[in-house]
Order: sequence, then C-alpha cells, then structure tokens
Amino acid sequence: MRLGDHAFAQYADDAARWGVLGVFAQFGLARGEKVIVLADPAVPHDEAFQKLFPQAELYEAERERGQLAFTSMRELIRPQGRFTAERQMGRLREETEQAIAEGFAGLRSIIDMAWVQDLAMDVEGVMHRETHAEALFEDRLYAEICTYDRRRFAPETVEAMRVGHPVALLEQPGQLGASHVDHRLRLVGEADWSTREQWSAAFQAALAGSGCDGTLMVDLTPVTFLSVTCAAEVLRQVQRCGLRERVEVHCSPFNAQLLRRLGAARVEAVVLVESEGAAR
Repeated sequence: MRLGDHAFAQYADDAARWGVLGVFAQFGLARGEKVIVLADPAVPHDEAFQKLFPQAELYEAERERGQLAFTSMRELIRPQGRFTAERQMGRLREETEQAIAEGFAGLRSIIDMAWVQDLAMDVEGVMHRETHAEALFEDRLYAEICTYDRRRFAPETVEAMRVGHPVALLEQPGQLGASHVDHRLRLVGEADWSTREQWSAAFQAALAGSGCDGTLMVDLTPVTFLSVTCAAEVLRQVQRCGLRERVEVHCSPFNAQLLRRLGAARVEAVVLVESEGAAR
C-alpha cells in the first residue's frame, strides 16, 4: 500500500489480527511517513505497540519523536463527543497537514472499527462514510486501513465494506487471493508451496469458465512471490487448454523472465505483458 490507498481488512482471530497492520505501519515508517494507530479501544496503547511491532525496542525512537502515535476515535474527534463523518474527515485532514508540516512524507492511519460500538454509532452512517471518503485520498498524502472484527459485525456489513473499499487486503501475510470476472483472472499475494493448490484451482476455473476460446487476461502484477512450481503450472494449464487463442499474462519483468525460462515462448497462446510497477 502507498499514500492515496484506502483499504479494508478483516480478522476473527486475536492472534492474527496484527500481522498485516504491522507490515503497513513498518513500511510507512521506513518511507518517512507518520503513522497513527486508532486501535480497538479495549486494547491499551502499549499493548497495541507490542502487537504491531514484536521488536518494539527498534521503534521506540519513532514513537518518542512523534512519527508513530497511538490515539483513539474519541481523542481524534474531541471536543465533540459524538462522531460525525465531517468531523472525522476534517480531523484526518488536519493530521495529514500537520504531518507534512513536521517534515514527514505523508500520513498513514490504522483504524480498528471497534470504535463503532465504543461510541454507540449507527453502522449505516459509518458505512456511508467508508464509501464516500474519496476526498481524503485525492492528493495522495494519506493512506488508511479500516479493519473489521467479524465477531463484532454482521456478515452482510463486513461484505459490504469489503466490496465498498477501493482496496481489500488479504487477512494475513503469505495468503493468496483470486478473483475471476468475465475474461479476467486477478491473483494477489504469494504463490508458493502452501498456496499451490489454490493457485492451480484458480487457473483451472478461469480457463474452464471462459471456454478456452478467446482472450483471457491474467493479472499477476499484485503477486508478491511466484515460485517456480506455480509459474510452471500457468504454462501447463494453458497448454492443456489447447483451443485458447490468447492468454495475456500481466506481470513484473522479474516474473516474466521466470516464465520465459520455463518455456513460455513455446506455448503459442501465452503473451507476456510486463509492468514495471508490479510487485516483486
């Protein structure tokens, strides 16, 4: 994630809830950005610090100088006692401007949506804010992860929020996500030994679902790791579906080189499209 991104995350396991958020926070600090954490109000700030940064001693300096801050929705919207979308968005703009004035590259925030129950908020009102917050991200100086505990929110609310956010994150690092719509297959995350069965099934379903008779666009640009086994599986499945006219594989130059070494040039239907901005 980069400044300008607005993402959804979910969890149902207290042990696993911090992994993705920790990566998000650590990358922000490394890029010279300010990070503010609005954790579950039931979690003390020091505990949230330890959970997000297992080697907390390495980040004490960032916390002491204010690059890393812990707060709450109650504190953010003060002196108002009741949440309004306008007040929250206004305060986040102020925090972004302050971060820039302090010399940081921008602002990242982690917002655990447990605050909704803490402030006895109307879920519908919060959902409207979540899907109408574009103005916060337009200047690409601010990024945000809104994280939902599936034990607190109704399944339909969680799904609406997943679909409503511009970015939906995998639940934990190391996972693989796949979406197939019409003639486009998009894969996100890590393609390795642990996810190879899911990887294979995604390709098989996409090739079968589009009938092997036209162009299938396969987007591998969000794949952060591609193993030799999974790369070879791409070529094997396309070869097996011999009637397909064209399979466009969009990927990083690194992964394109891997596919070529595995014989992509010998699979007539495969066309590699390199993207410099892809994940590596």
